[in-house]
Amino acid sequence: MRTKQTQKMSLAMKYATIDEYHSSFAKNVQEKLEVVRKAIRDVIPHGKEVISYNIPAFKVNRIVVYYAAHKVHISLHPAPTDEEWQKDVEPYRTSGKGTIQFPYDQPLPIELIKKMVKHLASLDAEKVSSQK
Repeated sequence: MRTKQTQKMSLAMKYATIDEYHSSFAKNVQEKLEVVRKAIRDVIPHGKEVISYNIPAFKVNRIVVYYAAHKVHISLHPAPTDEEWQKDVEPYRTSGKGTIQFPYDQPLPIELIKKMVKHLASLDAEKVSSQK
């Protein structure tokens, strides 16, 4: 969670780096954000870290995945919506906007995050190869 001071700061702040974004949160949230970052980096080590829409993202050919910290959860976007993913994402809250939420009070599902990022990276590669 953010402190009241960092909440006010972050509303007005435009982040230039992922480190800057992470540092605007309380230590316990920073640690979880770093775990998500590492999981993504493990899957797409060649991905470029960027800030897009003022939140962290990883880009290969285009943005592959975004993640963000909120009051009670970390979100990952886009979340796979295919039926084959329903069993995997069922334990977590999803939004109609293609976002999956991982509550702070639960362990992060690292293997699920990696599986999702691998899927999203393959979609990115497919899109690029189909445009050639």
